[in-house]
Formats: sequence, structure tokens, C-alpha cells
Amino acid sequence: MPIVVDIDVMLARRKMSVGELADRVGITPANLAVLKNGRAKAVRFSTLAALCEVLECQPGDLLRWEAEDLADAVASEGHR
Repeated sequence: MPIVVDIDVMLARRKMSVGELADRVGITPANLAVLKNGRAKAVRFSTLAALCEVLECQPGDLLRWEAEDLADAVASEGHR
């Protein structure tokens, strides 16, 4: 997927654990792990806003777009 999640970068900068972030945002550590590891298919704006508030950052600090390699794009289309 061309959207990359950089929550782990912000966690390291803030010296915060996944458990602490999940608790302060109000989501389960398991759901935060799904988002952090790039396996989430969607994120609520309210969750994104809470992450930004707790981490004192902008949405662009947490999410970025990277172009997919053509071979990866073709392979992922075959798995649908």
C-alpha cells in the first residue's frame, strides 16, 4: 500500500510506549499496532486527531504517500 504510517517515529521522538499512546488516545494497543504496522484499511479522523493531539504533531508527521513499484501494484491486484 502506498500510504506509510510513521507512528513509531513519533513514538521514539516523544519517548512514549505503544501502550501509553493507546491509553491516552483511547484505543486498544492491538488496534494501535494494526495502524502502526500499516495493516489498517482506514483510520477515523477522530482517531487521527487524537493521535496528533497526544503526539503534538501534524497528520503529515504520521502518514505519508510513497509510489508503489509497478510489479507490487500488479501483484496486489491479483490478490483481490
